[in-house]
Amino acid sequence: MTNWENIVSGKELITAKNKRKNLYIEARERKVALEELEEEGWEYVKDYADSKFVKVRKEKPFYERFEDQIWLLFFQMGFKLLNRDANFKMNYDFNNPDFTQQIDVFAADDETILIVECKSSEDLNEVQFKKDIEKLHGQMEGLRKCALKQYPGRKVKFIWATHNCIMSAKDIKRLQEWDIIFFSDSTIQYYSELVKHLGTCSRYQLLGNLLANTEIKKMQNKVLAIKGKMGGHEYYEFSIEPEKLLKIGYVLHRNEANKNMMPTYQRIIKRKRLKEVQSFINDGGYFPNSIIISIDSGGRKLQFDESPTKLDDSISKIGVLHLPKRYHSAYIIDGQHRLYGYSDSEYANTNSIPIVAFVDLDRSEQLKLFMDINENQKSVSKTLRITLNSDMLWDSPNQNERRDAIRSKIAQMCGEEQSSPLLGRVVIGEDEKNNIKCITIQAIQLALQKCSFFSTFAKNNTIATNGSFDVGDNQATIDRFYPFLEGCFKTVKNECETEWSLGEQGILTINRGIQGIIRIINDVVNLLIAQNKLFPLTQDIDDIINEVEYYMSPLLNHINKLTEEQRIELKSFYGGGAENKYLRYFQKVIHDSLTDFNPEGLEEYIENTTKEYNATSKEYIYAIEEKLKDVIAESLQEYYGDKWLIKGLPKTTYKEAEKAASDKNYELLSNDEESDIEPWDCISLSDCKDIVVYSHNWSEIFESIITRPEDLILSTKEQKTEWISTISKEQNKLSKSTYSVPKSSFELISNIYAWLVGTD
Repeated sequence: MTNWENIVSGKELITAKNKRKNLYIEARERKVALEELEEEGWEYVKDYADSKFVKVRKEKPFYERFEDQIWLLFFQMGFKLLNRDANFKMNYDFNNPDFTQQIDVFAADDETILIVECKSSEDLNEVQFKKDIEKLHGQMEGLRKCALKQYPGRKVKFIWATHNCIMSAKDIKRLQEWDIIFFSDSTIQYYSELVKHLGTCSRYQLLGNLLANTEIKKMQNKVLAIKGKMGGHEYYEFSIEPEKLLKIGYVLHRNEANKNMMPTYQRIIKRKRLKEVQSFINDGGYFPNSIIISIDSGGRKLQFDESPTKLDDSISKIGVLHLPKRYHSAYIIDGQHRLYGYSDSEYANTNSIPIVAFVDLDRSEQLKLFMDINENQKSVSKTLRITLNSDMLWDSPNQNERRDAIRSKIAQMCGEEQSSPLLGRVVIGEDEKNNIKCITIQAIQLALQKCSFFSTFAKNNTIATNGSFDVGDNQATIDRFYPFLEGCFKTVKNECETEWSLGEQGILTINRGIQGIIRIINDVVNLLIAQNKLFPLTQDIDDIINEVEYYMSPLLNHINKLTEEQRIELKSFYGGGAENKYLRYFQKVIHDSLTDFNPEGLEEYIENTTKEYNATSKEYIYAIEEKLKDVIAESLQEYYGDKWLIKGLPKTTYKEAEKAASDKNYELLSNDEESDIEPWDCISLSDCKDIVVYSHNWSEIFESIITRPEDLILSTKEQKTEWISTISKEQNKLSKSTYSVPKSSFELISNIYAWLVGTD
């Protein structure tokens, strides 16, 4: 028999909420049992007034915390009837009252009943739920009847909520076939974010999703409207009470929860903005500009009762429009903050807001309209704009743009697919970045763009280069390539599990790390194709992954054994060249073990990063500096005489050198050491350039002395003395322990040394 007394509301609901929010199970126990309780995992909290008893607590198990999370989500959405605790049971067989099922979460409002089954795992795992789903399916009809007997006139929906569970495609299909709503981690996160910003208003979005196309009984759906034409589309203008539009409206937020309704385009409603709008409305404010929507007619022509009153010279018509009496039948294209600002407002029924309504506007057309409206608004984030562009380019006549759409879609799938090792690690749409979710779509997209997985095309759409995984059709190419990429990521994750879990604290699951892995995979594929060992368009995907794994093994082993010095070196790669440095580092690790792996440019990189030339470069630069200063000093003395330091140096250079010398002498004297530092001793290489080009020093003294033979063809003194700046920069770079003098720089240093010093 169903224990309906477990369903609470009002004050009892608040009490239940407080217990659910608590991460601990608390108990009043006898003090003499404290030691035994502590051995069982309980911890002491406080003594009671009665000294025989103490308060103890222990952390709730992970599955209970997850059930509480889901319960609290629906509480925050404004459901007024929920189960008190996990002891709620429902009868599913009227013929046998003893046939009951424990219900994890039961939530009801005036229109809806939600029955939720929660499944969770401490760690991310692939889980099979065939028997559990079949069991729920077998009980659904009985549970529905039981719920409606207690709370008649409502709509009953079943939800399957999971945490850290990678669902199989077959299980997801079962849920879909049996009308059980699947709440993945991403879906739960979306609604949690929505609740955070919207509070109880988020229930409208939830119901729009759960009850899509379900009739809203007793809804007054007639509005006075003007019918017109614009941009090749029929549209209606009318005003409506916000509460009515809130019920039938739906916002296509760009998020995992709405991925089955792609393309989606809206930004998550911002709490700060919403509160500002609500405050403005409640203070009597109003917005005269129209909210733009697209009505989903459900395949039936909208009824428009045209008025006999009309103007002969007008194409517009007036009449009564019959809106669909269905949830999720009006997509909000522009104006979501204005609309949701009326929720929970006294004006939701007493005000009317202006609407421009298109009918059955294609999602891509909605997206384009949204983009056009927001083209000059900074509030559309770069990530969201790139994601939207992928949808707009999907059917582009330009084949290169279609490949851009493929890359963007794959980047999204990396962060959205339940089976993806990067699930929850990619910032998508309006997601907020954190230490774990720190990889951008742009980063993955850019890495894929630098690979040869997909074909490139000339201006006339003829193939310029064939992509290794490009089938020709967008979806077919994705279906071929994505499982391969995901499989490679799984290998990396499984082999480097600790490093993979670190997020921003590590070197793998960050932009530079993932970009490097993607490009390494591309290098390996290209090598194996060249060796006729790989046939990506026809070969079994698992076989391809196995072939690639062989070449990736040295890198994965290296990552697992990273020294602190190597980790610091990798983490120090910043700026525009960081991605390439990561790639070259990864390539070199593989090359050191498997010499046939030798991507283009790697040998040159190795030559330039081994620090082979550092010691000699330091020696040469020191000699160049000493020689140059001697030449300058002797030349200035000869030209200016005893006052050469004053007359030959720029005032700023002289004063800085004099101060530096004074400071050094002071320090030496303070330590009882000899002090004989002169201002000239404090002149640097960069100062030398300032001195030789100062005033008429260049033309009268240094042009013939300082100009290298190969620079005689240059016209300006800045050009002819650029070598001094170059040597100075190399000197500064060599002060960093991680710097390696490139071969080309060493050759220049050697040439200058031979010209200036080597003749002595």
